[in-house]
Amino acid sequence: MRFLKAFLKWTLIVIGSIILLLYIFDYDYILRGVRIVYFTGHHTAFIDDYPYFENDVIAKGSTTDTWPIHKNYNTVTPTQKLEKANQDWGTIAYVIIKNDSVWFESYYDEFNEASKTNSFSMAKSYVSGLLGKAIMDGYIKSLNQPVCDFYPEYCEGKAAKMTVGDLSSMSSGLDWVEHYTSPFSVTARAGYDDDLAETILNQNVVNTPGESFEYLSGSTQLLGMVLEKATGKTLANYLSESFWKPLGSSEDALWQLDDKDHRLAKAFCCISSNAKDFARFGKLYKDFGKWNGKQLLDSSFVAKSVQPRFPESPEYGYGWWLKDHIGKQFFMMRGHLGQYVIVEPNDNVIIVRLGHRKSPKNGEQIFTDDISLYIEEAYEMLNQSSY
Repeated sequence: MRFLKAFLKWTLIVIGSIILLLYIFDYDYILRGVRIVYFTGHHTAFIDDYPYFENDVIAKGSTTDTWPIHKNYNTVTPTQKLEKANQDWGTIAYVIIKNDSVWFESYYDEFNEASKTNSFSMAKSYVSGLLGKAIMDGYIKSLNQPVCDFYPEYCEGKAAKMTVGDLSSMSSGLDWVEHYTSPFSVTARAGYDDDLAETILNQNVVNTPGESFEYLSGSTQLLGMVLEKATGKTLANYLSESFWKPLGSSEDALWQLDDKDHRLAKAFCCISSNAKDFARFGKLYKDFGKWNGKQLLDSSFVAKSVQPRFPESPEYGYGWWLKDHIGKQFFMMRGHLGQYVIVEPNDNVIIVRLGHRKSPKNGEQIFTDDISLYIEEAYEMLNQSSY
């Protein structure tokens, strides 16, 4: 009994010391992450985490622009390979839209067509689209406007060369390490810290901006902060008025914030919505920024966004991933756990997949294998039909 009491005493002392040190050295966000992730039975970020954070509402409009139902709706069953992948990787929504009509949809694991789940980095495509809208609205001069115009922290040295277009095309040169497993990484801090602006504005520019592609969530976060300063609006409100309402979204969406006091949107991630509302943004870009005859986004900006900025990095444009596969050219929104809106404009096909996880990464591959599978099996299903 004496040994047990001593063991418990020293255990509490060690735990208390660790907690105290985390606060002293400004790593207390780790405690928040542990509480949200591990204390809820998870081991990493999860798709329906929005109730554990502060959120801004991305309001829908008074009317819904309902997706038409294709004449061959759900007449083809998923391939055996797709069904296995959906089971293995925890798919919760798989939707194929052909010729702007819902051709196939299926939902799993007690989720349905209205269920909100986290977009993760698909949000980056929305933020880039808001940049195009801010240019169109006159809040921002062009892709070449310096970030220094909005944040004096970036007016010296290499930082003075950094433009809003560099942020959108992932060529900021920021000293950011894109690491998803270390609790001490700046990426983890951004996800769980209570003062996201402080985290971002402490980032230095260490490489010359605008010269090469490097995927950094901090670039999009800084772009989101620029947009809020330029427009005088929260990202949620600007997204609502610019796209969510005009696109006739069926449900309000949510955008995670750092905390209840600072209320800064996590621009690099974390819009919670459903598969068919996410698909609307893919359709908008497929149609060069036009929706129901109205030009919501400049067509030249859209065209530029879905082409590589850097020839040596053909996988990325401005806020959108690019992939050539099965002899076709796709552009896509892409999230951490396998959230995808995949668009093939020539075939007028949009594929949406949401789920709990993606296939494991093999080495330094740019795209995980699940992306190819979701494309291939969608086309296998389409080829079984007359469309």
